[in-house]
Amino acid sequence: MATFAKPENALKRAEELITVGQKQEALQALHDLITSRRYRAWQKTLERIMFKYVELCVDMRRGRFAKDGLIQYRIVCQQVNINSLEEVIKHFMHLATERAELARNQAQALEEALDVEDLEADKRPEDLMLSYVSGEKGKDRSDRELVTPWFKFLWETYRTVLEILRNNSRLEALYAMTAHRAFQFCKQYKRTTEFRRLCEIIRNHLANLNKYRDQRDRPDLSAPESLQLYLDTRFEQLKVATELGLWQEAFRSIEDIYGLMCMVKKTPKASLMVVYYGKLTEIFWMSSNHLYHAYAWLKLFSLQKGFNKNLSQKDLQLIASSVVLAALSVPPYDQSYGASHLELENEKERSLRVANLIGFEVEPKAENRVVLSRSSLLSELVSKGVMSCVTQEVKDLYHLLENEFLPLDLALKVQPVLTKISKLGGKLASVSSVPEVQLSQYVPALEKLATLRLLQQVSQVYQTIQIDNISKMIPFFDFTVIEKISVDAVRRNFLAIKVDHMKGAVFFGKQSIEAEGLRDHLSLFAESLSKARMMIYPPAKKAAKLGDALSNLAEIVEKEHRRLLARKSIIEKRKEEQERLLLEMERVEESKRRELQKLTEDAEQKRIAAEYEQRRNQRILKEIEDRELEEAQAMLQEAEKRSKRKKKPVLEGEKMTKQVIMELALNEQLRERQEREKKLQKFAKTMDHLERAKREEAAPLIEAAYKQRLAEEAALHEREQQQEVELSRQRHAGDLEEKKRLGRMLENKRILEERVVSSREAEFNRLKRERQERISQIIQQRKQEREARRKMIFFLRSEEERQKRLQEEEEARKREEAERRKKEEAERQAKLDEIAEKQRKRMLELEEKERREKEEILRRPIAGLAKSTAEPPTLGGRPTELGGTAPVPAAAAAAPAAGRYVPRHLRGKVDAAAPVAPPPETDRWGGSGSKPDDRPSWRDERKPTSFGSGSRTSWSGSRR
Repeated sequence: MATFAKPENALKRAEELITVGQKQEALQALHDLITSRRYRAWQKTLERIMFKYVELCVDMRRGRFAKDGLIQYRIVCQQVNINSLEEVIKHFMHLATERAELARNQAQALEEALDVEDLEADKRPEDLMLSYVSGEKGKDRSDRELVTPWFKFLWETYRTVLEILRNNSRLEALYAMTAHRAFQFCKQYKRTTEFRRLCEIIRNHLANLNKYRDQRDRPDLSAPESLQLYLDTRFEQLKVATELGLWQEAFRSIEDIYGLMCMVKKTPKASLMVVYYGKLTEIFWMSSNHLYHAYAWLKLFSLQKGFNKNLSQKDLQLIASSVVLAALSVPPYDQSYGASHLELENEKERSLRVANLIGFEVEPKAENRVVLSRSSLLSELVSKGVMSCVTQEVKDLYHLLENEFLPLDLALKVQPVLTKISKLGGKLASVSSVPEVQLSQYVPALEKLATLRLLQQVSQVYQTIQIDNISKMIPFFDFTVIEKISVDAVRRNFLAIKVDHMKGAVFFGKQSIEAEGLRDHLSLFAESLSKARMMIYPPAKKAAKLGDALSNLAEIVEKEHRRLLARKSIIEKRKEEQERLLLEMERVEESKRRELQKLTEDAEQKRIAAEYEQRRNQRILKEIEDRELEEAQAMLQEAEKRSKRKKKPVLEGEKMTKQVIMELALNEQLRERQEREKKLQKFAKTMDHLERAKREEAAPLIEAAYKQRLAEEAALHEREQQQEVELSRQRHAGDLEEKKRLGRMLENKRILEERVVSSREAEFNRLKRERQERISQIIQQRKQEREARRKMIFFLRSEEERQKRLQEEEEARKREEAERRKKEEAERQAKLDEIAEKQRKRMLELEEKERREKEEILRRPIAGLAKSTAEPPTLGGRPTELGGTAPVPAAAAAAPAAGRYVPRHLRGKVDAAAPVAPPPETDRWGGSGSKPDDRPSWRDERKPTSFGSGSRTSWSGSRR
């Protein structure tokens, strides 16, 4: 990390690196300066550095660097100069938007270039596969690579700015402006995924703002300016959501606005509330919730009538008609009939929530509850005078559907009224929040209501009616649709109808399984039977509790024993699990320790590299300072030559730099400029007096010339007007003559036109036939090519499968051969081990036999030895029956006995009688002091040892 004495040096260093093309190093140098703790005092140079920094970030698309730098700069200028941060952020967004627009203009196919599901996601797998398969990149992929990265960076820019400004009370306007621009970005390019994320980000910012109320620079929502900015942002969010068709997000935006209003307990302006209720009508209509849609229309009507002074009578009539038709479109039966208890509770909560959003207070207590229903809505429309503002067609429709009893021709009378209503509507000139009203959208719901009313009235008059008559009475729908509507009405307990298709009739009545009286007949019958059985067969008296306990005691003990065993096993499992977890924790800690050690080593290496880089930078800076000092001396000499005034002498000890000399020159230029400005001001004052005197003298002359010019121009205008009239008459007469002359050519023109059209039609038919023939030939040729390609692909795949099968067989054969060799090697090794074991046992037996012979010889008395040596040999050198040994050769007798003491007068005899023992080994009993081992060593060190005069040889080696 490079250190600079002044921020200007860092900026100069960055510009030098940019000049030589090292933008990454320049960005890193500025980043180190901005994040350093040495430069936390704001100055104008830091603002210039931030401008250069954000330019580099935009140029290299480094969003993370930009975010870090802006956060650090916010800390620096939060309390000193917050306007500087605002300027830097505006410059940052301007650069990002400009580069994105430039990339957009360069792309020729924007829709294909922006066909990406998520701007924050990485490249899709199919894109990577396509880029590897195809050698050349197509135009669409080049457009995608050109445009999409810049739009991703622009989206990241908006997110970064919103994150930085989210809790800054001094930059609320900039926060709102950024949010509006992000909304427009999503709207312009149809970015629905990013719009949802943006709404969630803004929602989280507001939640955190309310959660952490003790922050230093937290915005105060109780202030009118802050509340207005937040409400404007939410209303813009609501408008964009409805334009993009994101109705769920629009409803959440409505809830956000309502939450803000509840938070500050202040109703916004009427213009905003009109937009609020206008969007609510669209949302409820899209969700097919006609009741809440009608209530929202009623609120909108009340606001327009009470606050809109420019509202025309026609617009008021359209809005009132929409309110009444929306209320009539609500189904006349209870939607929650037959629902479960959980569904009813959820419906109550939803009704309370939506009623609060609409602005109708619903009491939570049952006795004081104001229920939002169709009947209460219609009565409220009548009481508030809405019916007096609607058109005559809507009044007639309301009267027919709600007040008239026409069981046979209700639908026939409603149909022409609906036809007239469907033609009503249009744009509202005096209502900006609802630009257009179309009453035709309510016609399907009104037709369904007319059908239900007719069926209800017919059920009150008739018990049975033919299906054909029903179809004739209801011209809106087929009988299949009427049957579906009837089924829904029966399920909601609005009608009682049975349809018999075999008889072709419809039966009306209340005595059905769905009726109230027979709905619970089976459960009531079961309860009655249970009570009767209890009366006939009363239950026996309860036995003693002690007897029951004793009878089940063994079972209880056994059950308790099994429970204890199970508990014991569970405890053991838990202990084992705990031990396993401890071992796992130890293993994790060990891995962490190793990782920490590795990180420490990496940090040490980085520190060494950083020190090396720092020394290199210091050396470069020293060279730059030396060069600047030389340039400063040269500039000082030139300034002394050019200067005509007496300069202030420079002290010898001062360090004259290029910056100091430039400041001196600038001061001199500033002084000269001030003197020139004073002279110019004095001259301007003199000229001002002179000009005023001239204008006072010229004013009467100008007035006289103006009046004379007016008279001349009036006469000229009259003369030119008369000339124009005469010319117009002459031109009209000439045009009439020309029309008569050209009228004689109309027949010839028609004949020529028919001839040209016929010839062109024949040529067109000929070209069409030729084109069809070419197309058929091309199709046949492509079929042949596809067939040949398929055959080639089949042949190649078959050949690949055959080669693969042969390769697998060869590999299997090699594996079998290797296994067989391994098996043979194992058998051979086993045989060798068996032979070695036999040899070892045989050598052990020989050594044991030798050891016994030595002990026997040593136990014999010395006298016996002397006697045996005096006797002559009788068996030819073999041992006799009395235990003696045959005489040994002179060489053997001369060998001294090792390992025991023999007197001098008996040494010769003993040497002749006793067998020569092998020489003691230094590593067996004595020399090295190591413990003997019974196992022989099968080395190449083999020494023959003679026992007596025989030729037996034993193999002795060093023991392990």
